[in-house]
Parts: sequence; C-alpha cells; structure tokens
Amino acid sequence: MNILSGFRALVALRFRPAALELFTQPYSFSDLLHDLIAGLIVGVVALPLAIAFGIASGVSPTQGLATAVIAGFLISACSGSRVQIGGPTGAFIVIIYGIVAKHGYDGLAVATLMAGVMLIIMGFAGFGSIIKYIPYPVTVGFTTGIALIIFAGQIKDLLGLQVEKVPADFIEKMMTYGRTIGTMNPLATGIGVVTILIVLHWKRVTQRVPGSLVAILVTTAAVQVAWACGLDFEMETIGQRFPAVAEGMRIQAPRLPLVSLETFRTLFSPAISIALLAGIESLLSAVVADGMTGQRHHSNTELIGQGLANVVSPLFGGIPATGAIARTATNIKNGGRSSLAGIFHAIVLLLIMLFLGRWASMIPMATLGGIVAVVAWNMSELHLFRRMFSSTRSDALVMMATFLLTVLIDLTVAIQIGMILAAFLFIRRMAEATQAGYMTRLLGDSTDESNGATGTPQRQVPKGCDVFEINGPMFFGAADKCRDAIDLIGRRPQVLIFHMRHVLALDATALNILDDVFRQCEKRGTRLLLAGVHSQPLVLMTRSGFLERVGQDNVFSDIDDALNRAQEHLTR
Repeated sequence: MNILSGFRALVALRFRPAALELFTQPYSFSDLLHDLIAGLIVGVVALPLAIAFGIASGVSPTQGLATAVIAGFLISACSGSRVQIGGPTGAFIVIIYGIVAKHGYDGLAVATLMAGVMLIIMGFAGFGSIIKYIPYPVTVGFTTGIALIIFAGQIKDLLGLQVEKVPADFIEKMMTYGRTIGTMNPLATGIGVVTILIVLHWKRVTQRVPGSLVAILVTTAAVQVAWACGLDFEMETIGQRFPAVAEGMRIQAPRLPLVSLETFRTLFSPAISIALLAGIESLLSAVVADGMTGQRHHSNTELIGQGLANVVSPLFGGIPATGAIARTATNIKNGGRSSLAGIFHAIVLLLIMLFLGRWASMIPMATLGGIVAVVAWNMSELHLFRRMFSSTRSDALVMMATFLLTVLIDLTVAIQIGMILAAFLFIRRMAEATQAGYMTRLLGDSTDESNGATGTPQRQVPKGCDVFEINGPMFFGAADKCRDAIDLIGRRPQVLIFHMRHVLALDATALNILDDVFRQCEKRGTRLLLAGVHSQPLVLMTRSGFLERVGQDNVFSDIDDALNRAQEHLTR
C-alpha cells in the first residue's frame, strides 16, 4: 500500500495536464468560441505541413496526417502547456528518413515507442528542468545541420530529377543529384520557385491564411487547368507517387510493430535522439508560448505528455511528434486560450483527412518540395550559426563538430559527440578557473602579489606555519593543481592550513587528494587545519569519515580562528 500511495503521489506531482484547468477554472462561451476559431485556423495551417513532413520523412502523406491527428490530440490533452500544438515537425525528418531507409517502418515504430517510454520516464524522474541544460552550441549545430539535410532532400522534387531512390547519406545524395542533373524538369523547378515565393511573401497580404495552403491551391489548380486544356508535360503529383491517396486517406487500425531483441539494441541509440529532440523542441515551444501568454507551463508534465503521444502514434501508423513552435504561436495569435484549441485542430485535420483527403493526390511534388525548403530555411537560423563564430573558440568548435557530424555522419552521433566535447571543454574551463598556491607571505606581507590573490587583509602568520589557499571548485578536472599541496609537505611545516573559503564544491577525487595530504601530514608530524569550509564540502567530508579522521577541532569557519589555533600549537 505504501508503494501504491507513493506512486500516486509521484503521478500527482509530475503529471498535471493543463487540460484539467478546464474543470477547475472559469471557462466561458467566449473562450470556447476563441478556441474553436484558433483550432480551425491551426488545423488548416498544419494540413500542408503534415503532408509535406510525412513525404520528406520517407513515409506516406497519410502517415504524416495520422500523426498530426493522433499525436496532436494527445499532446494538447496531456501537455503541461495550455496552448501547445503538437504534431510532426521538420526536425525529425533526418532521423526518420534514416531509420526507415535501414529498418523500414516497423523499425521506426519501435524507435518511436522506445522514445515515448524514455520521455515518460524522464518526466517522472523530474528531468523537465534538466534537459534544458543541453549546451547552446550543440543545439545550434545540429539544428543548422538538420536544416541543410532537409533542404538537400527536397532538391529532387524541386528540380524534378528522375531519381529512382534518393540515398540517405548526404554525400551520396549530392553525388546522385550531380549525375542526374541532366534530367531536370524546368516546369517542376518553376512550380517550386513559385511555391517558395508565395510562402515567403504571402504574409504581406494576410497572416490569417497560411502561405503554404495558398501555394498548394494556386499551383495545384494551375497544373490541373493546364492538363485540362490539353497541355502535355511531366509533373509528378502525390497521387502518382502514392496511388493509394487517390482512394482516400484513412488512419490504420492499431497494430503493434514487429520487434526483436536485435532490433531493440540497434534502435536504442536513435530512440535516444528522438526522445532528446522531442524533449528539447517541446520544452522550447512551451517556453515561447509562456513568453507570448504570460503563463507558465509544467515541464515534467510536458515531457510525459509528449511521451504518451509518441507511444500511441506509431500504433496507428504515425511518426515521431513534438510541440511545434510555429503552430503553437499561430494558435496563440488567433486567440487560442486552452487545450481545447489544440484538440479542435486535431478534429479539423481528421475531418479534412476523411472527407477531402483524395484531393491531396493532385498536389504537385514540387509544391511540397518548395514548402519544406522554406521550413528548412526558417529552421536553419543562419544568423545564430554565424554569431557563434564571434563567441569563444571552444563554443565554435563544438558547434562546427556537431554540424559536420549531423550532415556527414548521423544526428545521433552528432548529439553524443557534441555533448561529450562540450562537457570536456566545460571541465577544462572550470579547471582553468581553479587556482591554488601558497598564501603564507601574502598573509604576512600585503605587498607580495606574486600569486595574484589581492585584497587579502594583512595578518601575522606564525613561523612554522604554511597557508595554502584554493580558489574555485575542487573537482577531478582541477586535481593536478590540488596535488601541489602534497609537495608542500616536503617543506615540513609544523602546521599546514588549507584555506577553503572559495571552495563551494568538492568531489570524490579532490576529497581523496585531501586524504593524501592528511596522511602525509601525519607521517611528517605536521598538523592539518581546514579553514573557511562551506556546507557542501563539509557534508561530503562528514559522510566519508574524513572529518572524523582530521578531527572536528581542526576545522574552522574562518582563517583567523585557524591562525590562532596554529599559534597555540606552535607555542606548546
């Protein structure tokens, strides 16, 4: 019973969907009307994106729409943000395409399920506030890399190239384009350019109707009218690539993917990438929404909600989903006030899918290529990429390494190596910030600044006493500087004072060094005193038994008390 009560308490603490506020806070008919209108508009905005992201990811447009419906509904119903809109996003295209190319859709479904479970675990473990500490250079690097790969994936449709199968590898893909450039279709290129221009500039006309939808209507109508007038030209459409779409779109019945232990092992690493990417993007979208609405989201609930959506989505043929910043912003700008707006958006997409889906077969592939190309451009945020080069060299190195690994190797490897590089460089910077050295003459003579520690009040240090001060955290990265203290013992002082007023953090490696110093002091008859010990180091010393070995009467809150004790010891 205690375990069950504890589990219920954990669920209540971590999982608090914003949709529950509909039952606990006032909700008027005016709020319902605003949510209904916002849901309708966002549904129309999400329609072309869901189709385009599905095709760009290597699956069918039906699967892209199914994701927007199923995952979009669950994200809105279970999200920690009242106005979050979820569904397929451009960030996943690279991962999905690679998994589908190697393992087929069942492999993608398994990876998505695993990622969903990981997100749920992260949410209940309280990682909602931790995941945002992923280094900024890593985020910029893989985001720009993903944008480049997404754009490269649209070149075939934008140019109308005759390519049977586009390789997943970036270099091979570009070589394939080079070999087939002679098959370019000028009309397809023209449709793609027109699409890009409409999407980029339609906002000057109105922001109520998305430019992507206008581009689809204009280019599709133009191609169909031209064919109706007897003009004979090649133009690949969704229906030609996916014949089943012409018969109507339907969400498949729930089905568990085929999975083996070997598949599970192979897809574990890509699943981590999906989970991290979903977590990062959803939390970033929720933060943006908070800034626009003045509300605050519940980050752990957000992760759990995203996890539930990614567990259910692949059962119905869907792909990975997360919070979408652009659609969430559209929801807010059009008056969305609660989770019902996101639920209405999913219902609108479902109705379009059921009753108007067959018309999607007429859309030119070049149009979808143009829409996704604009998404890639907006996603790249090249100004942030360029700005990183004016930052520190280490940050620029991490960003470039992540970018190149994303483009040339794999997003999973890029995130892992980027995080490792960032961690090592952070450790090096922290180690450089930690300084250690003699303070004996400085304490006794304020004119000596050889150690760079200025501003220390002049104090009388007894003869036969040495003072060693450490500035900065004592951890494994700064261990070599701390080991200098052991060399002090060669001078055989009668009393050695470790001044730790600037040591706010201590780890096991540094504690082991202190223990070495203490043992050396015991062998040589030197008394070790600790001064200015802060709470975290003190707790660690107590737990490890080090404080008991040193003796609590040899630990002091400030240097003056330690100097007085040293004087007493020396005059005995």
